[in-house]
Amino acid sequence: MAGVSEFSWPIRVYYEDSDAGGVVYHANYLNFMERARTEWLRHLGFEQTELKSHHAVLFVVRKLEIQYKKPACFNDSLLVNTRLVNLKNSLMEFEQVIKRGEQTLIQAVVQVVCVDAHKFKPVAIPTPIRNVMLSMESE
Repeated sequence: MAGVSEFSWPIRVYYEDSDAGGVVYHANYLNFMERARTEWLRHLGFEQTELKSHHAVLFVVRKLEIQYKKPACFNDSLLVNTRLVNLKNSLMEFEQVIKRGEQTLIQAVVQVVCVDAHKFKPVAIPTPIRNVMLSMESE
């Protein structure tokens, strides 16, 4: 999906995010990326609670590849860059990069699947949501 605009979300590292050495615990980067994808959806005009109540769908992580390049530390100011790189019937694939200034700390590819909110089986991404995602290609 060439031309898809990148969405960035700032994150501050709090004491609760770090281990005894003041370094971000590895699993917390997943939380940072989840928050950025949620804010990306909000930026598009969709709340996850409304996806469930109005469209009866949920977005769930199917697969995740992550490279830890450098650690983040307590009180660091980070930026989570999120880019939709592949959109299929029920699947979205994101590239997510976490940076501190110009330093790349984390690189990840995240596959997210749209599922029925009651059966938890894959379903097509609802047309209104898909259309907004596709319109981002031209920005």
